[in-house]
Amino acid sequence: MTIAKKIEKQIDTFEQGNTFTYKDLPIKKREYSATSKTIERLIKKGKIKRISTGIFYKPKQTIFGEIKPDEEKIISPYLFKNGKRIAYITGLLLYNKMGLTTQIPKEISIASREKRIYISKGKIKANAVKSYVEVTDENYKYLEFLDALKDWKKIPDLDKKSAITILINILKKFNKKETNELINIALSYPPRVRAFLGALLEYSGKKINLNDLEESLNPLSEYKLRISKDILPTIEKWNIK
Repeated sequence: MTIAKKIEKQIDTFEQGNTFTYKDLPIKKREYSATSKTIERLIKKGKIKRISTGIFYKPKQTIFGEIKPDEEKIISPYLFKNGKRIAYITGLLLYNKMGLTTQIPKEISIASREKRIYISKGKIKANAVKSYVEVTDENYKYLEFLDALKDWKKIPDLDKKSAITILINILKKFNKKETNELINIALSYPPRVRAFLGALLEYSGKKINLNDLEESLNPLSEYKLRISKDILPTIEKWNIK
């Protein structure tokens, strides 16, 4: 099978509207030149389109015309390096997805420890945020959760009672091992995040050891998160106001 045929066959398996890069194609290093020519030919035929250098997508056709990939799919290739996750989407887009706000940002925030990631592709704008720990496929879900606690007071249109329910429901889905990993990562976050997590975990009823969180906090410090006892009854122990 020729390189061109091999590439076209692989692209045929991709879903319409999904992005892909050269790393998603079954090619060897010595085949990059031939692959590049095949890609250019497929672009001219309209079978695929280029988002930016090395990032492409299969157009999704509907009765109303072509639908471009959504923002998260366009950004997805930037979140990985050599096949490994190094970043994740945070900020308003994440909190909207979590159900904590109805607002959608004009600019997306991308968190990474290793690399400052900025994107400006048409209407897609992304700015860089420093993550508290190295990002991996195994831990980014914990980082997303902890970011929501960190930015609690900054989230617009936040219904605190509903938000607490959402956060508790997310916590309940974590098993014991995952919860312990969440706690371990939280130790790298600011004290207010650790206190907030402790109060949420205690209220969730999870059978988990919270000693590490408690011992990491100054017993004389108070954390002003504007949360009342009626929506989170465990705030007193964690000095949350």
